Amino acid sequence: MSLMGCSGTAPRTNAPQASESASASASASPSASASASATAGALTEPGADRRLGETATVEWTPKEGVDGELSITVDKLESTSYKQTFSGWKLDEATLARAPYFVRATIKNDGDTDLGGYDVPLWGLDDEGNLVEAAAFKEPFKPCAVKTFPKPFAPGASVDACLVMLVPDQGKLVGVSFRPYEEFDPITWQGDLTPYAAPKASGSPSASPTS
Repeated sequence: MSLMGCSGTAPRTNAPQASESASASASASPSASASASATAGALTEPGADRRLGETATVEWTPKEGVDGELSITVDKLESTSYKQTFSGWKLDEATLARAPYFVRATIKNDGDTDLGGYDVPLWGLDDEGNLVEAAAFKEPFKPCAVKTFPKPFAPGASVDACLVMLVPDQGKLVGVSFRPYEEFDPITWQGDLTPYAAPKASGSPSASPTS
């Protein structure tokens, strides 16, 4: 199994390759437009700061003609290690130079549009102020699996999402940002890191590891 790729920072600077199989750079940053205005109902004002566990409600347009609204709660920032959670994965030197973290969030579709299949519109924020794109995988990554909204993701539906953030230069993940385009004043969540702990096995056959 191998890691597909991720970008180091976006949308300001080009980023090194995360693996030999794929490269990503500032061009991978969202091209969609979005807005979040304090004058539009219960939407959260751009530039708002949130603590972990708090919710922001935003308008989001993943592509032209698709207008959505999301309530986003960033629940937890988890620190981990390659030894702990990437056993069996083929990782190149560029990936190993990064520090792995997980971001867990609860996201509800508050609009009238099915948003199934689109990537969760969140970025990691490192201690240098750079945005970090969530990593992508060729195969399912069980410790942190939900980077993309399920199909369907209908109005009123909620999903527990998890994003893998590989911070360049062994940096530290300090927060999460909703910043759908470069000019948008980001909504940011910050809080303390929690060490990753593997879920306890339930004992049922369906919970047993598979090869």
